[in-house]
Amino acid sequence: MKNILQIVNLKCGGCANSIKKGLLTIEGIDNIDVNLETSEVSFDAVSDELVIKVKEKLTHMGYPEVGDANTLIHKAKSFVSCATGRMSSEE
Repeated sequence: MKNILQIVNLKCGGCANSIKKGLLTIEGIDNIDVNLETSEVSFDAVSDELVIKVKEKLTHMGYPEVGDANTLIHKAKSFVSCATGRMSSEE
């Protein structure tokens, strides 16, 4: 089933690369797309439990869903994730 989550702290293609790589580690998640203009992550998940795992993974990476807590720690994690994504896209 198709899911769309609106997240915070999404800044650039580096962020998008990190998010895609991170979500690909969850078995049962496919067709991941990150829209920088709308700050949305769309993906197919085979169960509601996997949607919860995706939300948890995004929060852990520093990209919580809109409406959830966005602490300084989340912002710092998203900065590191962004930088990592930029470096891996240059390779």
